[in-house]
Amino acid sequence: MFKKIALIVVAFFVIAGGSLFLIKGQDSYYASKYSASVTNGLDVGSKINFTLPDQFDKTHTLDANTKVLILSFAKSTGHMVKEFLETQNGSYLTDKNAYFVADIHKMPVVIRNTFAMPDLQKSAYPVVLIYDKAIADKINFVDKADKVAVVTLNDGTIESVKYVSTPKELQASL
Repeated sequence: MFKKIALIVVAFFVIAGGSLFLIKGQDSYYASKYSASVTNGLDVGSKINFTLPDQFDKTHTLDANTKVLILSFAKSTGHMVKEFLETQNGSYLTDKNAYFVADIHKMPVVIRNTFAMPDLQKSAYPVVLIYDKAIADKINFVDKADKVAVVTLNDGTIESVKYVSTPKELQASL
């Protein structure tokens, strides 16, 4: 009797998992629509440009008015930025001419579509997303990925880069 129940439970989870993967495992990201370039990494004087989607698939292009980029390349730093921004008003990033850019390229599609995107879509601000490893590699600061990079720009040229680890440091850098 126990074996039959165990088999039914296992079969249920296999069918449910397969259904979930079938429904949420489809990637709607089209790499050919998006791009990013950085002339010399995240160094002062480097030119940066991107066209990337947010959590609602709205395209954002860096322009001359953008003054600040908040870059996160790790789950923990992304959560820290999210928690900080949730304590601010909904127009905080817009008021500062800033973008929050989060790298999610390592996240499995089914996890991204089932859990991460619905959570991000509850945010009152756009989160510009990097879905693509090639784009992440152009911008990523591998040796400091456990920190948030706050990049100050002037007409697309990097004027300063600060690496922060706490909400207090993030607020001070903005």
